[in-house]
Amino acid sequence: KGAERVIRYAFELARAKGKRKVTSVDKVNVLPHIYGLWREVFAEVSRDYPEIETAYNFVDAATMWFVKNPEDYGVVVAPNLFGDIITDLGAEITGGLGFAAGGNINPQGTSMFEPIHGSAPKYKGLNVINPLAAILSGGLLLENIGEPALGRLVEQAVTEVLREGRVRTKDMGGTAGTSHMGDAVAAKVRELG
Repeated sequence: KGAERVIRYAFELARAKGKRKVTSVDKVNVLPHIYGLWREVFAEVSRDYPEIETAYNFVDAATMWFVKNPEDYGVVVAPNLFGDIITDLGAEITGGLGFAAGGNINPQGTSMFEPIHGSAPKYKGLNVINPLAAILSGGLLLENIGEPALGRLVEQAVTEVLREGRVRTKDMGGTAGTSHMGDAVAAKVRELG
């Protein structure tokens, strides 16, 4: 039931976002009794989405292809352990953990949104952290609660601030603090909104 729920969510997400492919990541070649079930459920659910292409990757190969050809991926669905690993890799490919929004989605209940990197207590109060992952997580939350236009507005504001290049936090080679970046994005939301 748990595998079916997350796999179905991946296909629904692909459909909603206009993605043409869902890739299942597992390690069935080493643990066939565990991941054989995962693959069976993936194949079964995929039949309900004939317009969406499917692909299967072993987790080690997926990490290589994420680096080599990230554009080949639309939506990726993986069990928790592998998903936790490849989300950090995906974050680094796209600029670092400071940019990676995350959501623990419960389609039937309460969901939680946070940066992929979680918290960084050693930096508390220093005003040096890139807040974009947290801001973009808020955008995901807005999409999830039925406000997709506001979610897109947040993403667009972040994109514009980055494109302008005037505000850069330490991880981007700049000197701006957390609050400076947050203020820049908030101002851009007001400007675009």
